[in-house]
Amino acid sequence: MKELRAHAGFSIEPAYGPEDLAGVDFERDIGRPGEYPYTRGIHKHMYRERLWTMRQYVGFGTPSETNARFKYLMAHGQDALNVAFDLPTQLGLDSDDPKAEAEVGRVGMAVDTLADMEEAFAGIPLDRVSVSLTINGMAAPITAMYYAVAAKQGAAAERVVTTPQNDILKEFIARGTWIYPVDPSLRLVGDLIEFSARHYPRSNPVSVCGYHIREAGCTTAQEMAYGLAIAAAYVELMLARGMAVDDFAPRISFNFTAWGKIFEEVAKFRAGRRLYARMLRERFRATNPRSWMFRSLIGGGGSAFAVQEPENNIVRGAYIALAAALAGAQTMALPTYDEAYTIPSPKAQLIALRTMQICAEESGAADTVDPLAGSYYVEALTSAMENRILEELAHVERMGGIVEAVRSGAIQAEVARQAYLFEQRMVSGDIPKVAVNCHVGDQPVEADRDVELYSFDPRATEAQVAKLARIRRDRDDGAVATALGRLADEARGRGNLMYPITEAVKA
Repeated sequence: MKELRAHAGFSIEPAYGPEDLAGVDFERDIGRPGEYPYTRGIHKHMYRERLWTMRQYVGFGTPSETNARFKYLMAHGQDALNVAFDLPTQLGLDSDDPKAEAEVGRVGMAVDTLADMEEAFAGIPLDRVSVSLTINGMAAPITAMYYAVAAKQGAAAERVVTTPQNDILKEFIARGTWIYPVDPSLRLVGDLIEFSARHYPRSNPVSVCGYHIREAGCTTAQEMAYGLAIAAAYVELMLARGMAVDDFAPRISFNFTAWGKIFEEVAKFRAGRRLYARMLRERFRATNPRSWMFRSLIGGGGSAFAVQEPENNIVRGAYIALAAALAGAQTMALPTYDEAYTIPSPKAQLIALRTMQICAEESGAADTVDPLAGSYYVEALTSAMENRILEELAHVERMGGIVEAVRSGAIQAEVARQAYLFEQRMVSGDIPKVAVNCHVGDQPVEADRDVELYSFDPRATEAQVAKLARIRRDRDDGAVATALGRLADEARGRGNLMYPITEAVKA
């Protein structure tokens, strides 16, 4: 009989029974939906009362092009937005910076000024639509622009729902779009959390992302462990500023993947929810039950999809949606079948949206809370995953904690090591991938030339640069100099930089 192992590393038995749950206590470990420790979900009735929100990752070219795609998806039933920014925007470069050459608008929307954000959200009521901003190193100024747009629309601050990603530690670990060293970067994370908690109570000013670390190569257990460690670091950061934990913890959110084996992914989230609840209640002494809730976007990473026979990715996406639903997602997002080739086409994004809608309306996955609860396999898997996550957390502590592990590069080295091991297993066929390393036929499958490829238009760059030049020419240079001077002065001190940043983006 073939030996099987979870991506987390522990063995999968051929059958499970009551003996595998000998150490599980129902009240302590499982509980009821909507009750501590939230193993079964953070709401009592989950999707019977409120379905998961559906938000595709969207952004390309100019703000006007992105605005049109937003409205296209919303017209087909998408009820929330997730904004992609181009690399120059993510790295704080203006579109006319020489370093931005050939990258303006290529993999996301270009944003240079407040006018760009106004154009991107024209006709979209920001007091009624929840918007995620996938931005980290530049989260403070981009979110300040977003708040300014909402105010110009007349939206009351208490009705604005936005989620800037603002998770800089995972940028150091996995993505690389950090701008400043670790400590000043963390200062900006804390400034945005504090500012939003005080002025925008429905915003989620940080979204802790195990997602990107998993995409970079870590295991399922490491994804959850590193996410929990990063969340703890941000909680400690805010406590050191003198904030009470219940003043900000209820708005911490998470962003994780579910592209692996369905039952392992479900177990990962069930274990993660109860570990997070215990951490916030027992370690950080949070008393508000909302502080104990692990609220997460769950989706699939593009690495789950393959170039070979791209239509198969539609099927993979459906299984990811099912895993996310069974795992208790608050928000769901799917990669598109053409993601191994290109920026998603409108057709591909609509298919991904329809996949989530079919999962919600036709599959029955939303009919009852945590339908896999009580399964010998799933409960044993949840306990095994919890133990492995705790082992990984202990490993992080031996590195000196997550912040020190980031500074030293130790955590990055571990993720790279795991990525290498995973690729070896893919090449060997130990991890099967249909039409890639198994069921491949007589000849290797070539790229599908019928996939619609995104054609980057250089005129988008020209238009963006011309718009930037016009704004520079027409603005009040004196007001700009004053605002930037105040920001520079405040940066040398210890005050919250969101206030001068907000003034500067409006100048």
